[in-house]
Amino acid sequence: MACRLAFFIRTLAAATAMLACITLAGCEPQDDRSVHFTAAGDVGLGKGAKSVLDVVARLKPDFNLALGDLSYRAGAEEEFCAMATEKLGTDFPYELVTGNHESNGKDGNITNFVQCLPNKLPGLQGEYGKQWYVDVPQEKPLVRVIVVSPGIPFPEGLLDYSPGSERGRWTESAIDGAHNSNIPWTVVAMHTPCLSLGHYDCVAGQSFTNLLLSKKADLVLSGHEHVYQRTHQLALGKDCTEMVAEEVSEACMADRDDSMKKGAGTVFATAGTGGVGLTKINSDDPELAYFASWLGANEDNARGTLDITVTSGRMDVKFVPDEGGFSDAFSIEK
Repeated sequence: MACRLAFFIRTLAAATAMLACITLAGCEPQDDRSVHFTAAGDVGLGKGAKSVLDVVARLKPDFNLALGDLSYRAGAEEEFCAMATEKLGTDFPYELVTGNHESNGKDGNITNFVQCLPNKLPGLQGEYGKQWYVDVPQEKPLVRVIVVSPGIPFPEGLLDYSPGSERGRWTESAIDGAHNSNIPWTVVAMHTPCLSLGHYDCVAGQSFTNLLLSKKADLVLSGHEHVYQRTHQLALGKDCTEMVAEEVSEACMADRDDSMKKGAGTVFATAGTGGVGLTKINSDDPELAYFASWLGANEDNARGTLDITVTSGRMDVKFVPDEGGFSDAFSIEK
């Protein structure tokens, strides 16, 4: 009887201590889960594409985001899909974002790509390939990935992502929904950037870029420019009411080092380095001060992929080249 009473007292004491720990600030149960994914666009069918896919295979991510511009050749959808599945496996989630080369059938058709590389992430909402989001993992998600297609010429024309438009509201709702559901991280993926050191202007649209900033998306990924480029953490505020393309405002820079705080702003990263030949960085671009790191045909010429890992309290991002010594890495922490 005495032994049973002692056991009961010890059990009650342990339960009381655990309850106290959970209710005290800073003493919550440890969440050791993580989500690991890669992202690059502008792939092609050549040696460069296969070399970058080999890097992805070596990294062993949970999924990959192909940031648009896939085969660069009409009628080669099946060949492209076979290349990806040969390198990564038929069950691997090689998730698609539409680029301008396959949006209207000129160099492939996104409809055919989504048939031979279908979505493999559970719970996806929206139209896969064009505009969709998914929470990963499906239960107690750590990240919401939101895919949109501003500036892309579909047969029906450019999709409207202007303020107040149906697609603009959809994007806002997807980001707000992640925040309201306490999903730790929001990543927006699209083919076209706005801020860029390449030869395109703000293809994604200035107003849409300001929408993403106003909603404090943590990370915005793109391709289109055949370069790698990554901004500082940028944010709107009292002294930076909007981001203006081709101009730089010191007030829009929330953090300029490589260790950033969640909620302070947004990082924009372009990885148009998935396989095709790179283009030159314009070192005279007026937006240069917004950027923390870059490579192109004239600056550390290398192909490669972004490698992203998120936990409940931290996002780590690095660029992994297929060869050469270029590197870039940053983190965002709660």
